[in-house]
Amino acid sequence: MENITFNLATLHRHGTAFYDFLRLRKRFFVDTLGWNIPHDDQVEMDQYDNPNAWYSLVMRDGAVIGGARAMATTATWGSHSYMLRDAVHGKLIDIPPQVLGQDIVSAQTWECTRLVMSERVETQADRSVCLTMIVQGLINVAADQGATQLMSLSPLALMRALRQLGFGAQRIGAPYTNDNDGRRYAVLSMPVIHGIAAIPRDARRAQAQPVHAPIR
Repeated sequence: MENITFNLATLHRHGTAFYDFLRLRKRFFVDTLGWNIPHDDQVEMDQYDNPNAWYSLVMRDGAVIGGARAMATTATWGSHSYMLRDAVHGKLIDIPPQVLGQDIVSAQTWECTRLVMSERVETQADRSVCLTMIVQGLINVAADQGATQLMSLSPLALMRALRQLGFGAQRIGAPYTNDNDGRRYAVLSMPVIHGIAAIPRDARRAQAQPVHAPIR
């Protein structure tokens, strides 16, 4: 496995990786979870896939097997800012406005969204490596631009998985149940620390730590 990070200005350096990530997102969030989000027959792509966004993907044998998106909480694009702030302002019908409890706008805080992993990552050990590389890529991108904190609206199981991998995740919002997929979600926060994970970008030689709560 290897990690790649890019934004819209540099996605051309990685062939079809960005489009393949959008296809992976569609298969999971739309086809599996049934989310009512913008998509066609091939890909899922929304208003937050704009020039403010950065991506951390994990590749194996030339295929995208996992990834996530991140942007600063100071980001704006047209009438939108970042996902959780738009939810607080009532712009997203599927996320309750009280999920965050405050209006965060800070260059030091970045939001992470659309974390997904392929069903082809089958073992707990491989999922551990893949998740670590995705998150470490997000940390590297955010830290390079001065961030000190990441946050995300995530399944509660992700907090346990991140802690088992050595990341300092904690819940900062009240949980709620998503009506589309029936899963429990909450806002998580995590400090940005370069080099927190022991798994390198080329993880073919890495010793994986198991994830006891698989994350899709």
